[in-house]
Amino acid sequence: MRYDAIIVGGGFAGLQAAIQLGRYSVHRVLVIDAGAGRSTLCRGYHNILGWPDGVSGEELRAKGHQQAETAGVAFVTDRILTAQKKDGFFLLSGQQGQQYEATTLLLATGVMDRFPELPGIKETMGRTLYVCPDCDGYEIEKRQTVLLGSGDAGANMAFVLRERTGDLTYINHEREPVSPENMERIHDQGIRYIEKTAAKIDHENNGFIKKIVMENGEEIPAERGFIAFGRNAVHSELAAQLGVNLHKNRHVEANSRSLMTNVDNLWVAGDIAVHAEQATVAMGEGAIAGIWMNKVLKKLNPPVLPVSKHAVCSTKKH
Repeated sequence: MRYDAIIVGGGFAGLQAAIQLGRYSVHRVLVIDAGAGRSTLCRGYHNILGWPDGVSGEELRAKGHQQAETAGVAFVTDRILTAQKKDGFFLLSGQQGQQYEATTLLLATGVMDRFPELPGIKETMGRTLYVCPDCDGYEIEKRQTVLLGSGDAGANMAFVLRERTGDLTYINHEREPVSPENMERIHDQGIRYIEKTAAKIDHENNGFIKKIVMENGEEIPAERGFIAFGRNAVHSELAAQLGVNLHKNRHVEANSRSLMTNVDNLWVAGDIAVHAEQATVAMGEGAIAGIWMNKVLKKLNPPVLPVSKHAVCSTKKH
């Protein structure tokens, strides 16, 4: 089957685009999702409208999936490995050799944070351990906070977090070098610096951090935590295969208004795009991409106007 629109990625951007497109009621829309991603790890988003007590990424994804299906959107679990454009259509190949074809394509393949497989990280992610200071800097205000990070990536995050709390410890878990300039700033700003390897995050069953236990047995008490290891994986491989312009950080460049890339009928939305990497931004971009995909599809396939219930057909001659 040739779809009018295929969306690769079932996170917040992809799901919001699917809901937008599905509600036009005329397009054949397919979401292809590998079933895992950045949003599946977060146990609590606290900066989203309508969820003052937080909502997990899994719950939001499940509700979005159901909402899109209600609007007629189809879903398949697969990982797209190759993409090409041929004769004006997008041809995608899945992990098991399944082929997909579409008139328009949205890439919402996202970003994955790099972090060590320490016990306690996934259990506390989004509850009391965070990755985005714009989203969750609020959560550490005047709280005892530990930052797990690496080198200058961690140091730069520490300077941002220092604006929120006076009790901040930076654990350089990977012991990567920190520049002399950043080391001086760390000292000047009163940030405690530890260049040792952590062993685990000790926490309560509800995901609240208690302390960081180091490999040497030292314990660092904490109420909240952040991670900043740098070199996050940007899933822009499919975009590169299709000839899309990539930014120097491998995020995808697109038109600021429509979010279409330099490749005709190919859009991008969410963390893979050049933007602030926030859940709320990803949702907005998904909606924008869906709106513009509909505009293009309407030009390619003009809609058939519905018949009015009150239309009167008369053959009487005068």
